[in-house]
Amino acid sequence: MNPLYSSAEIRAIEQAAAAALPDGALMQRAGQAGANAALDLLPFSTANAKVLVLAGPGNNGGDALETAAHLAYAGAQVTILHFPPQSERSAERAAAMQRAQTSDARFADLDAAAIAATEWTLVVDGLFGIGLQRPLAGALRAVAETVNGLKCSVLSLDLPSGLDADTGAIVGPDGVAIHATHTVTFIGNKPGLHTCDGRDYAGLVDVSRLDIDAAHFAPARLHLNDVKFFSRHLRARRHNTHKGSYGNVAVIGGAQGMTGAPLLASRTALNSGAGRVYTLFVEDALPCDFGQPELMCRTAAGFDLEQATLVAGPGLGASPYASDMLASAIASGSALLADADALNLLAANPRLQTALAQRPGGSVLTPHPLEAARLLGCSIAEVQADRVGMARKLAAKLNAHVVLKGSGTVIAAPNGDAVINTTGNPALATAGTGDVLSGLCGSLMAQGWPMWEAALAGVWLHGMAADVLVTEGAGPIGLTAGELIPAIRVALNRMVQHHGR
Repeated sequence: MNPLYSSAEIRAIEQAAAAALPDGALMQRAGQAGANAALDLLPFSTANAKVLVLAGPGNNGGDALETAAHLAYAGAQVTILHFPPQSERSAERAAAMQRAQTSDARFADLDAAAIAATEWTLVVDGLFGIGLQRPLAGALRAVAETVNGLKCSVLSLDLPSGLDADTGAIVGPDGVAIHATHTVTFIGNKPGLHTCDGRDYAGLVDVSRLDIDAAHFAPARLHLNDVKFFSRHLRARRHNTHKGSYGNVAVIGGAQGMTGAPLLASRTALNSGAGRVYTLFVEDALPCDFGQPELMCRTAAGFDLEQATLVAGPGLGASPYASDMLASAIASGSALLADADALNLLAANPRLQTALAQRPGGSVLTPHPLEAARLLGCSIAEVQADRVGMARKLAAKLNAHVVLKGSGTVIAAPNGDAVINTTGNPALATAGTGDVLSGLCGSLMAQGWPMWEAALAGVWLHGMAADVLVTEGAGPIGLTAGELIPAIRVALNRMVQHHGR
């Protein structure tokens, strides 16, 4: 189910497979896979296609040379910009070089100006693969920047040059990466293609396993999110049920000036199927939510926290009373999701963190990168430089299922299992969308979903709703959090109709 592999795992698979194959077989297969992907991007009349192949000094460059040879044999006008290795090249790379030289491909020493002045049909990026340790510099950086200014399609082999395969961050604090429209990645899918900068730079990703025997692939601990992970909980509703059959949600928040946050979370919880929803205000309670009068607006004081799944944090504030309410929520026996201000209160109070980590049933945390950085005692840059690793670290530290929001949201369990979500788009980069997500996850938990599956489904549905709205022209610019709520309801019902039992 959409496994993701680290660079170390890919190297281990590659070494094991290569030992059982003729020398150079994997590079030849990668070249053929690259050429097949490139041909899919060329016009029907291949002879009119001008293809620039960037071949770097390592084995990724060898893959590019093999790709160039195949494209030349297919009739394309292929130009190779070659960056030779500084040390002795491998035998398989030397063989790839010979095949490229004996094809109709043309080797040319092009500078950035010459690249920019040519009307290319396609650029094939084979500068660097998973082995890149330093940022692109000098002529390599100039080429990358020039390619990023072209209007044609760009196909990266294995991953866009300049991108870290494990983290999705661009290598180097001021680094540059190739901005690909398509990536064909070899052996196994990489996490860096789907989170952080990867979603902007990798384009459409296709995986070629290079016909490697499945026995060489160890079970993965990291996957792309998939409906299959939570579809068993998508159940059609029986006629003989009532509101008590679908659980209670209590959203704790609503400090002065922040009443909108708990209302967004509460409305989402109601519209995603919870039987009853209480909106608990730590300060003056609204008499009613006139936009959603089905919600029960109460003061948090005196409410029995044992009677509902708790969503603590939207608009909670930082008052001593807010901290006391969070402590009571943590001490309760109810399922708990902590978001927003609850996370900031946790970060400021080690005793609350200890109490949270000791909860018998665990909890769900939904931080954005700044909130995660506060909880981990590090910088936002450190979180973003290793989103999967930091989500796992926070999950282990607080014995929680962590939803690290952002491009390629990471969901991590305390045992180290992790998932990267693929739905969603920049429309979600607006105030209130996190409150909607917390209400959705809390609603699923109240309906009996385990925390892990509720987090996976909540993040997937939240992103899918935004994707549908963008497709319909309602975003990404100017989409508001409240618009997600009816779209989430439609998406959830359609999923139940399709997958429900």
